[in-house]
Amino acid sequence: MSAQFSSQPIAEISVNELARRLTESPEKLQLIDVREPQEVAIACLENFHNLPLSQFAEWSEQVPVNFDPDAETLVLCHHGVRSAQMCQWLISQGFSNVKNITGGIDAYSWQVDPTVPQY
Repeated sequence: MSAQFSSQPIAEISVNELARRLTESPEKLQLIDVREPQEVAIACLENFHNLPLSQFAEWSEQVPVNFDPDAETLVLCHHGVRSAQMCQWLISQGFSNVKNITGGIDAYSWQVDPTVPQY
């Protein structure tokens, strides 16, 4: 994922809102985690599909097949930078309801669930 995408504003969701949504209606969400497998091994949230950015070439062509471009799609990383890149890419692929999880799993651990390990 080396191509630059437009600096189109990306919708965001806070980790507190994420926690509420995961409790109320997780089945309505497409959840993507773009961290590396070794990061996911340290700390993860249930129901997120891991699509490591370093393996972009391996999974990018399958995204339109495996994910609904009209479904609400929430993207997670460690702090929110890589997930913002993924959000831009998803938007460029025609996804219409994409949100970046601000602060990433680090903020989730600090603000929502301290049992999620920090790294």
